[in-house]
Amino acid sequence: MVSREFADARENRPDARSAMNRHNNEAGRMAILDHMHLKCKCHGLSGSCEVKTCWWSQPDFRVIGDYLKDKYDSASEMIVEKHRESRGWVETLTPKYTLFKAPTERDLVYYDPSPNFCNPNPATGSFGTRHRKCNITSHGIDGCELLCCGRGHDTRTEKRREKCHCIFHWCCHVSCQECTRIYSVHTCK
Repeated sequence: MVSREFADARENRPDARSAMNRHNNEAGRMAILDHMHLKCKCHGLSGSCEVKTCWWSQPDFRVIGDYLKDKYDSASEMIVEKHRESRGWVETLTPKYTLFKAPTERDLVYYDPSPNFCNPNPATGSFGTRHRKCNITSHGIDGCELLCCGRGHDTRTEKRREKCHCIFHWCCHVSCQECTRIYSVHTCK
């Protein structure tokens, strides 16, 4: 398979990162294969289907992205084991929690936990999310619930002077009034 030769070409080292990348690359390939679908087109006079051409089509990028995001959220944590083989020391991955089902070739795996961006961490360059503005109505990553990492948020009002009631005058200038608007600003605790 061309994708295996291309994506896994640099993942031939006997270390844990290469093993993880090879596993996750295969999970990505399986995701695409599992979501392939048959498309057909009819040929003939006036739309008759005298000849039908069909082919396998890849899924939309968004479909695969959403699917892999779900897999990412439920990825299996692994531990690195070192053992000696004829070619030298080799690192392999085994599930950290043996009570859970072992990951299949369709599951994503990791061995190094992601950094926690909720709190400041000079080593990763993260300033944390304290005092960050958040969107109280959003359920996405900019929403107060997610961005504030469950710590809650503060709300304050701000008065801003803005241009308003602008009118275009022929030819060629715009005149505006200045209005004071009050906004609610939400920031993470």
